[in-house]
Amino acid sequence: MRIKNKTVFFEKPPIITGHAGVVGKKEGQGPLAQDFDAIFEDTTLGQQSYELAESAMLHDAIIRALSSAEKSPSEVNFVLSGDLLDQCMGSAFAIKDLEIASIGMYGACSTMALSLSVGSMLISAGADCIVAGTSSHFCSSERQFRFPLEYGGQRPGCSQWTVTGAGSCVVESQGNGIKIKAVHIGSITDLGVTDANNMGAAMAPVNAILRL
Repeated sequence: MRIKNKTVFFEKPPIITGHAGVVGKKEGQGPLAQDFDAIFEDTTLGQQSYELAESAMLHDAIIRALSSAEKSPSEVNFVLSGDLLDQCMGSAFAIKDLEIASIGMYGACSTMALSLSVGSMLISAGADCIVAGTSSHFCSSERQFRFPLEYGGQRPGCSQWTVTGAGSCVVESQGNGIKIKAVHIGSITDLGVTDANNMGAAMAPVNAILRL
């Protein structure tokens, strides 16, 4: 592993050997529907709250990813996951029964990339297998950052919609799959975006960097 500026290059690239993505009803109606492993018509997943539903989605995605990689939880060194809830409670409840050493991650919309990046560095440092995952739920996110749906607040026509879904990847030191050759860790920059409904403005600079 060598570091140049903010980019980490791996001499022996970690490999994504399994993955899964699950979503809610609205996402299943979009153009990417055929790429998801499961589409839940009931966005509560039979749970008593949207937060518990989010945990159930992430748990489902992790189990599917492990199955895809033909791995059991006992073969995983670390699970790195996060969500948009206070203290990453969505992730905590999702993985509490798996008995895997847990590292909580919070990067908001970048949590999946952050989990994969840190997990890849753990693999490069000697771990054999890690699981990276993240989740969000429109209804729990609205309660966390704006107004609970029960409040009945009006949304601007241009506001974005937080995805209801969860994703997970199994990353190993060897095997067959997509190789992670390098990761880039960004720095904190205040661009002065103050509109809570305009998430696109906050993320646009990152997309510009990725296209370079």
